[in-house]
Order: sequence, then structure tokens, then C-alpha cells
Amino acid sequence: MVDTDDDNSSDSTVSEWSINEEWIEMVLRAHHKEITINIAVNIEDFVVTPGCTASECVLSDILAVTVKYRLRNEPHIQNLSFVIKLLPQDPFSRYFVTQAQFDLREIKFYTQIVPDLESFGQKVLENDTTAEPNSLPVPKCFYAHYSPAQTEPEPSPPESVLVLENAKPHGYLSADFRGGLSLRQALAAMESIAQFHALALAFKVSENKHLSERYPFLFKAPQASHSYQQLVERGLPQLLKFLESKTEMGEILSALNNIRPYTKEMMENLLAPQEPMALITHTDFWCNNLMFRENEESCECLILDWQMVTYSRPTNDLALLIVSSLAADVRRQHTDQLLDSYWEHLTANCRKLKFNVEEEMNYNRVRLGEDFTKSQLLALLLCIGSVDLAIGNAQVEERLLTFLQDLHKDGLLSPEVTQT
Repeated sequence: MVDTDDDNSSDSTVSEWSINEEWIEMVLRAHHKEITINIAVNIEDFVVTPGCTASECVLSDILAVTVKYRLRNEPHIQNLSFVIKLLPQDPFSRYFVTQAQFDLREIKFYTQIVPDLESFGQKVLENDTTAEPNSLPVPKCFYAHYSPAQTEPEPSPPESVLVLENAKPHGYLSADFRGGLSLRQALAAMESIAQFHALALAFKVSENKHLSERYPFLFKAPQASHSYQQLVERGLPQLLKFLESKTEMGEILSALNNIRPYTKEMMENLLAPQEPMALITHTDFWCNNLMFRENEESCECLILDWQMVTYSRPTNDLALLIVSSLAADVRRQHTDQLLDSYWEHLTANCRKLKFNVEEEMNYNRVRLGEDFTKSQLLALLLCIGSVDLAIGNAQVEERLLTFLQDLHKDGLLSPEVTQT
């Protein structure tokens, strides 16, 4: 459920100090909305803990809640774990988030895009007895509330609350950013994003219009490039200073200085949707926004943190994952394999949805590779915006330096690449 009116009453908003039994009961009723209309919810116990460390929570503050409860007339106790995403308390981060509407965008992703895509998939497959349910690889949303800042009748700050299922009790674990994803994990990530992309692409074709028209809250290229430019301007001086100590990086240092005046334009060009394959993209698709459940037989990937959801080219997601989250040797040896896997899953999912990408979009694996080449530049600029995560960590520094060397060797450190 979602509440997006301007009601700031205590039953529809939450802060770290107001998570009480009444509020949790409201979330449980939303979770059990099919059966709790006339059934009481009895809470036995609940525990609230931090959901992440301060360094991990950049665009939101996160709390984790575990609750034991029973539905009246049922003898057994149920357990539910969920996370609550709130606006960051840090004033600079809060301003950055609310100005770019990262919080509202994620709320609308879960309350509008996900239900639309899943409903579309179910409708297409309703007469196919062999098809599996088309649930998306994202956490379940239990509750959402948003109200903007008010100036009248009294000034009040914005309120933003998103309650999602906690995947950890279901066996999902966070990835290792320092060491990078294993090839198995990277393949699972490609499968998950291909499933989402395929559903978004087929839905776009069925709607017969750009999804940015249906979902005007999606991050627009000019707006997104403006927000990202703020991060690049903060991160690029750090990277340049770091490279000055590396004598073998002199030409790359010069190339980065040459593109410095054009970074916003480059990002806007690369974020701009390119038909026919423009679709809904995550646009922050790297290992810290993924969780994995692995055993000997399988590896599943869950995609988190959709604050930057955009209408753009799919290869922007692929490039950011491969550039930011794979060790240099894995990236160099397996990029083609990962792109092949993505393409196979994308086209297979589209066929299941009664849609042939190659025939109806006039798009193929070769064109995917060409778009991926350009998207690597966007991935680099986004990594520069968060370069403080790399500097000081030998493993991450090494993959950043190696990627810069590979881009320079291939002649891609140029603003002209984004215009072709």
C-alpha cells in the first residue's frame, strides 16, 4: 500500500523514536491485507535494530525490525522481518536525496512499476499452464508513505517511509565489494536484471509509448546528469590526485583532465534513452545493491535500492556491474560471457512474454556489444563519483586502475565516444 497525501498524522509516518506496537500492527495489516479486515493482529514481541552501518546508508537511514505476532483465532506464532527506509538524518544527505527525489522515486517504483509489471506478466501468461509466475527479483513492499515538505499552515519537513521485506532471514547475503563478485554471482546478477529488463521492454511495447510518459517520476537524463555531476565534481579531484602518484598513469591523467569539462554532457548523452531498446533501468546496479542466496545447485540474486530508476539503455546497468563489481581478471576474461548470458536470458524471457526482440526491435547481440562499449564511460563517471570507496583499498584500486588502462588502450577516454 502507499500513502502519498499530505497527512502527517502519527499513524502514517514513522521516525526512529516512534516505531511502536500500533505502527507495527498497521504494517502487519498491510502485509496481510487479504485476510485481516475482520481479524485482529496480536503482537507478542518486536525488536528494532540498525539496518546498516553509517557508511552503507548514503541515500537513506535503514532500520531492521523483527516481530513475533499471531492472527486472532490462529494458534501459532508468526515471525516477520522487515527493513524501514527513512530519509537520512545527515542534513547534507537529506537535502541531496529530497532535491533529487530519490526517496519518492523508489517508493513509486515499488508501488506503481512493480505491480504494473507483475500484473502485465501474469496477464500475458494466464493461459500458459507451463509458465512459472513472473515475480520480479526485488524485495516485497509491505508499506510506503510519502509527503512533501510543507510551508503552510506551518513549516514541516518532508516525510518518507518505505517498508520492505528483509531478505536475510530467507538466506540472502550481501556481496563482497572488496574482493568483487564471483563469476557465478555475476551470472546470477545478469539473469536477474535480464528478467526485469525483459518484462519492462515487453510492457513498453504493449503500452505503445515511452514508459517515461507513463511514469513521469523516472529519473530524466538532464536531472540525473545534474545530480551525478555533483558527485563527479567531488570525486574527480580525488582521483586525479591519486593518479599523480602513479608514474605509469600519466597519459590517462591527461585524458581525464581533457574530458573534465565535458563530463555532464557525456553523462546526459549516455543516460538519454535510445530507441528501440530504451527501457526501465536500475542505474545503480553494482554489488552493494545486490544480495545472493547460494547453494550447490543454484545462485539467486535479489536487486535492492531502486532510488535512481531511469528510462535509459539497458547496457548502462550491465556496464556498471561489470566495471565496479568484478575483479580485473574476471572482467577481462568473462565480459563477453556475461553479455552472452544476459542476452540469452533477455531474449528467452521476452519470448516467454510473446515478444521477439530481434524481429520486433531489430536489435541483436552485436548491437548490445556496441552499446555496452559506450556505457562503460558512464560506468566510469559513476565510479568516479564514489571514488572514495576505492581509494585506500588495494583490491578496488587495482581494478579501477586496470579499467582506466583498458579504456585508454581502446581509445574510449574521449567525449566524442558518447556522441556517436
